[in-house]
Amino acid sequence: MKTLLIVGAGAVGRRAARTLVETEGVERVLVADKHAGRAAQLAEALGPEGEAIGWSPADPLPDGVAGVAVAADGSVERAVVERALERRVPVACASDDPDGVRGLLDLDDAAREAGTAVAAACGIAPGLSDVLARHAADALEVVTEVHVARAGWAGPECAGRLRRAHRGVALEWRDGTWVRERAGSGRQLVWFPQPVGGLDCRRAASAQAQLLVDALPRLARVSMRVASGQAEGRRRPGRRPVDTEGDWGATWVEVRGRRGRAEEVLVYGVVDRMAFAAGTVLGVATAWLAGLEESSVTQAGVHGLGALVEPVPFLAELARRGVKAAAFEGAR
Repeated sequence: MKTLLIVGAGAVGRRAARTLVETEGVERVLVADKHAGRAAQLAEALGPEGEAIGWSPADPLPDGVAGVAVAADGSVERAVVERALERRVPVACASDDPDGVRGLLDLDDAAREAGTAVAAACGIAPGLSDVLARHAADALEVVTEVHVARAGWAGPECAGRLRRAHRGVALEWRDGTWVRERAGSGRQLVWFPQPVGGLDCRRAASAQAQLLVDALPRLARVSMRVASGQAEGRRRPGRRPVDTEGDWGATWVEVRGRRGRAEEVLVYGVVDRMAFAAGTVLGVATAWLAGLEESSVTQAGVHGLGALVEPVPFLAELARRGVKAAAFEGAR
């Protein structure tokens, strides 16, 4: 029986904590948040397995922790990972902030020296999208291109990052070179699974391309687009508050390559409440890193999920917990 720590008790953190409590082999889930009251509320909701603690990344990692899930912003993530590496404890992080992810990747040498795995950007895209791309790539003999699109947000902080992603620089991978494009350019209609449907998506600042190139180094082209907040607002189905399981979100992953002499295009998609999906991905990733599932992570270093997990059992575990991916016909 193992003790796990979750840092951040927002929408994604709550779902991740619930996922961990429901995982066989978990004895306790420690909850830390900058707002002590929010941590206490989540711990109480988790039942006897939950325990709120007054911990911050300035403190040593609590004794006996076997794995850490971080559902906080990028600056907090790096500090938590540094504390975890001191104890050789694996960490799964949720933030998709590109600067924060690059900060984690800078710790790759330290993680390798510690013999410890750090999973970066364990959300819906990046995160689940990386696993879907790897799954499609495994079905092809040669994979040349991956194109990802995302719609939706998991909570207020996530929505703020989404707005910022449409400003600044978007990096795309083209024939072995990083190309800088203006975020917000490259308008493209993407057909997400229903009920999200077709939305205009544009280039966005994201670590998605970097994580995919790490997982699939022979790729020739990688791009990432994100639906604009205005479009999502117009198309938002239902009236569930954003801070419960999140707004409706979706990811769309197109993988191009060859099987034999034939060129093939595989398209996968997921649609769900954003916080539910992202939190479940974070929780399952943490359980894998902590060795709580039959399939576990043995590779050390800082990587995205596409480089760390075996796609089929990981997707099967997500489906068992309610997050299901499907092949569908989409458009770029």
